[in-house]
Amino acid sequence: MSIIDQAAKELSDIIRTAPADYIEVHLSETDSSAIRYRQQNLETIGKSSSRGGNIRALVDGGWGFTCFNDMDDLNKKVQEVIHQAKLASGPKIKLADVPVVRDTVKSEYDPTTVSLSRKKEIFDRYNSLIWETPSIQSSSLRYADGHKRQIFLNSEGSFITQERSDITVGMMAVANKGNDVQQANISIGNIGNFEEMTSLDDEIVDTTKKAVQMLEAPKIKAGEYTVVLDPVLAGVFVHEAFGHLSEADFTYENEQMKELMVLGKRFGEKHLNIVDGAKVPGLRGSYKYDDEGVESTKTYLIKEGILTGRLHSRETAAKMNEPVSGNARCVSYHFAPIVRMTNTYIEPQDATLDDLLAGIEEGVYAKNWYGGTTSMEMFTFSAGEAYMIRHGKIAEMIRPVVLSGNVFTTLGNIDAVGNDLDMNEGGGCGKGGQFPLPVSNGSPHIRIRHCLVGGA
Repeated sequence: MSIIDQAAKELSDIIRTAPADYIEVHLSETDSSAIRYRQQNLETIGKSSSRGGNIRALVDGGWGFTCFNDMDDLNKKVQEVIHQAKLASGPKIKLADVPVVRDTVKSEYDPTTVSLSRKKEIFDRYNSLIWETPSIQSSSLRYADGHKRQIFLNSEGSFITQERSDITVGMMAVANKGNDVQQANISIGNIGNFEEMTSLDDEIVDTTKKAVQMLEAPKIKAGEYTVVLDPVLAGVFVHEAFGHLSEADFTYENEQMKELMVLGKRFGEKHLNIVDGAKVPGLRGSYKYDDEGVESTKTYLIKEGILTGRLHSRETAAKMNEPVSGNARCVSYHFAPIVRMTNTYIEPQDATLDDLLAGIEEGVYAKNWYGGTTSMEMFTFSAGEAYMIRHGKIAEMIRPVVLSGNVFTTLGNIDAVGNDLDMNEGGGCGKGGQFPLPVSNGSPHIRIRHCLVGGA
């Protein structure tokens, strides 16, 4: 029996009779490895492991919380958290009722069992490929993986052991010609299948060459265009610009958002369906139970253009009298669970890419992404790659573009949705100091009318 199993057994007995309205415990042990290159040099390589836990208690409307990496004096830790909760007492907090669960969930993969020497051999090759392209000025390449075994238990009787594995790969190449500098990047990931990361040669080379090609590309004339987004950029848009607005803690605490995000309100046409759900198998944001022991679901945020749902913890679901959705997550035992996205995407329809391009005399085809910002319902996103659309066809490459606007107006301007759903699994979501949380986002190609486009 491992140390965290012993701790879980001891805490299960302690919290059952502790003087609190509710107590939950998270315990975890994690193995991970990482490799990072800067320019042509290996910068860091190594393996690490961590073990720890946290306890959260609710007493008279107040939360207490502590985290720790030793498993000593567990009864004292529980009593300290209960004392904190009493100090923070306030208006009555209710938690939505959920079933008691006792379950064990295994992970299909464990990438940390692959030797560091094999990982280094493969990524040495990738880094060399970047520098075979002329005009490259600088580059970065990173690999990270992890395998986590975690135990959740609460005073209601739930006891869940769950394993999760994760891999991310990121690469950026910067090309220059005199004072002109352009860059291209990729970010990919999966649920721990290392073999999928051993054949990225073509993708590495193609991305590096695009950075050089952008040096010769012209800038777009800023203005309003019909824009077609690829699945990666459309997925980032739906995650960043709309998904965060659907997190119930944000809505509940913001009066302006309460007025904007009213269930039953129309935000798009009938072909627009936006979903979040960890129940989709095999993605980085997938799991069977969230960090409050709630079984994962599939939540329609927008169905046929109408706002129909939002993402909840047990606390926000009770506050807003809405169904729990299984979206309470913490990035590690250092944090308490908060409302987070999982796999967020636009559902596909029937149109092909050619259908979306048809009839556009002059527009923009935007792919991939580089960065962006959101402020309430306003957004600005930088595409990683862009082309002009002329007479219904993708034409010449242009410099990367910036798309900006109001998310609600933009949702209403999505007038066609493709049939080619694809998921982007390379990102990590940040919120409340918790980063990077494994998520995925995606979409088919989509067409947006009246989109404001500027040069990057």
